[in-house]
Amino acid sequence: MRRPVAIVTGLVLFGEAVGIVLINAVLATVAENQNMSLAGLDPDAMSTGTWVMGGVFGLLLVLCGLIALLAGVRDRALGRFGRITLIGCSVVHGVLGAVTVGLVGWGAFAFMMLVLALLVLTLLAYGPEPRVGEGAGPAEARAV
Repeated sequence: MRRPVAIVTGLVLFGEAVGIVLINAVLATVAENQNMSLAGLDPDAMSTGTWVMGGVFGLLLVLCGLIALLAGVRDRALGRFGRITLIGCSVVHGVLGAVTVGLVGWGAFAFMMLVLALLVLTLLAYGPEPRVGEGAGPAEARAV
């Protein structure tokens, strides 16, 4: 069951990356066309910053999706970098889920919680493998 969860997590993160880039593209275009300024900030700087933020956030989501997809295809435990990256992605989805309830609505919140659940399931399914001598099963627990 853990392979399909990791593969679906990777694919959902890829789709989310595309969505984030598209949303930021729309926001950047609107800010540029409206020629709006926020507290004296240059409108071109706002537009450029939105494009950069969308690209960076999209790349990070692609990286997280690639880590989850590789874990599912290889069916091996995640390394330290992979676990830290997916944990960070989970925290971001939890915080953004809480923010989206008020700003966007319950549908966006449900989607963010779905992605969070997939990330947590992937992290739990591909937890660290027990080391030799640490006692990996109930037989060692009974012997102590």
